[in-house]
Amino acid sequence: MSYRSVFFVSDGTGITAETFGNAILAQFEVKPRHVRLPFIDTVDKAHQVVRQINHAAEVDGNRPIVFSTLVNMDILRVIQDGCQGMLLDMFATFVQPLETELQLKSSHRIGRFSDASKSKEYQSRIEAINFSLEHDDGQSNRDLANSDVILVGVSRSGKTPTSLYLAMQYGLKASNYPLIPEDFERRQLPPALVHHRSKMFGLSIQPERLSEIRNERRPNSRYASLENCRMEVSEAETMMRRAGIRWLSTTTKSIEEIATTILQELHPERLAY
Repeated sequence: MSYRSVFFVSDGTGITAETFGNAILAQFEVKPRHVRLPFIDTVDKAHQVVRQINHAAEVDGNRPIVFSTLVNMDILRVIQDGCQGMLLDMFATFVQPLETELQLKSSHRIGRFSDASKSKEYQSRIEAINFSLEHDDGQSNRDLANSDVILVGVSRSGKTPTSLYLAMQYGLKASNYPLIPEDFERRQLPPALVHHRSKMFGLSIQPERLSEIRNERRPNSRYASLENCRMEVSEAETMMRRAGIRWLSTTTKSIEEIATTILQELHPERLAY
């Protein structure tokens, strides 16, 4: 497997450069050494970056790969002129052609939110995160009607991380409810959820995987036993089918795949990007 130093250089957080760069690198049999260089917002810092990249080139014996989302042209020019790496300037690749196509000049704004304190989108995202934390694991029924998405499923099936991802990535107010033995005995959804079926989506999981996950938390317990996991998963899936709730198995899916499926199925009205 090929070994390369990979630099993610940005005058903001660098999240865009790293996310995009990793998605591209995943297509190749390469073992990257990640170097994150956020907040490169002065020419002096740019010169330090050049020295760091060039040192890696000498040590590794091959060119580092550099993903850049630098907005400031003076800073970018220092990297372009001095570094010995393969520079992939994502703004030049995408922003400049769009400026030509749209016949508009981009704002050349550093970061997703130029001033978080004044951004309605940012504040909505924070509200969504707080809402999702307050409504995690059925903690609160307050304002449940304001949920954009309500996730249901057995304990440890992936509801909490999916809820938080939907809140952080899309600004959705996501609640989640665990299906518990009392629900299985009644063979009905939790009463608080009955009137919100259109917002509900179910998560299931293979019993064997569920048992593994639960044993990490409470080893050798009834809660984690394979027999109990099989019973809970079977009852939960039967309940969701009977209630007409769309659901999927999270066993082999990433949080991103789960969230994308939920968005496609429920089409929540309010999405913040």
